[in-house]
Amino acid sequence: MAISELQIALIGAGAVAVGLVWGYNVWQDRKHRNAAERIFKGGQGDALLGGRSVVMPVGLAADEPVRREPGERHEPRFTEAVSEAEEALDRAAVTGDVVAEPAPAAPEPEPEPESQPLLPTECADSVVDCLLHLTAAAAVPAPAVWAMQNAWAGALSKPLHWLVKNEADGVWRQIDAHDSGRYREWVAALQLADRRGPVSDGELAQFFEGVQQVARQAAAELEVPSRSATVLRADRLDQFCAGVDIQFVLHVVEALGGVFQGTKLRGVAEAAGLALESDGVFRARDDAGGELFTVANLGTERLDAESITSLATHGLTLSLDVPRVTDGVAAFDRMLATARQLAATLGGELVDAQRVPLSVAMIDAIRARTAELHQTMRDGGIAPGGIRALRLFS
Repeated sequence: MAISELQIALIGAGAVAVGLVWGYNVWQDRKHRNAAERIFKGGQGDALLGGRSVVMPVGLAADEPVRREPGERHEPRFTEAVSEAEEALDRAAVTGDVVAEPAPAAPEPEPEPESQPLLPTECADSVVDCLLHLTAAAAVPAPAVWAMQNAWAGALSKPLHWLVKNEADGVWRQIDAHDSGRYREWVAALQLADRRGPVSDGELAQFFEGVQQVARQAAAELEVPSRSATVLRADRLDQFCAGVDIQFVLHVVEALGGVFQGTKLRGVAEAAGLALESDGVFRARDDAGGELFTVANLGTERLDAESITSLATHGLTLSLDVPRVTDGVAAFDRMLATARQLAATLGGELVDAQRVPLSVAMIDAIRARTAELHQTMRDGGIAPGGIRALRLFS
């Protein structure tokens, strides 16, 4: 059958229409792909971080909370059933598998003026605290400053310290509500982070406003840093601390499902150099009095001096708070030796949080992880078990 000129024209028009639609779709697809590439290649920076991202390393899995950011940060334990990527990293950490894990960014100290006062670091530190320096033309009585700060200091969730400079010897020291002296130079030091998380923007605003009121009433000069920069510094400090905030836990349980007698437990613990303290736990300490690890009842009953003679427990928990000890590997080795001694003498078994016996590979991985965490802390300017660590991990 012959094709008419009209049919040929219609076929041609259809082909042109199909070509136009196809070309338009190709153009749109290329346009969207280019836009996506610009975005994901970093064309749009983070307005808060100035293009820098802070990576929080994955810790081990959780038993009881240690450091919290609205309930999300937890105390680690050795092993846990793995179903998600984070738990897979945890499992690799205790089985000896090599996992590439980014180190937390080192905390940034507060920008210091050329004549930064030499402050006692146990209560004022350019890394741990926000420092506000006041200089008055005439000496200001301490009771007056204390009364002014009482109106707002109690609402802060982080420790606040006031320091003064002794004009006679130029030495800075901390004061309290009982000080009756008069001083020209003052420093207000607000801690930026602890295990509850970083200081909030609202608290910083209250702190800045309160110290400014003190400065106005005392006719003192005061330089206030950027609040947004201080909030960011607090967040970064908290993220660094969260990345190294690990607590290792061992359990000694009765091997045959029986119980340990409290009198025998006390004898073994004291023979291992532990002392039963007022908070209901046995504690091992170093020569300087610092805590190395604790031994507590696996159940709910406290281990106190009066009731331990009648105590019968199914297990014990040994805990090592890694950031708060000066030599983590030595502390872990002593805790492990104590756990083995308790297990052997009491007829128990050394297990992890899932009642899995500890293997040599797991022990070696824990020891290596402890050394790694301490090195990360030192690289970040926070000595394990030092003054900064004890303040931040409290």
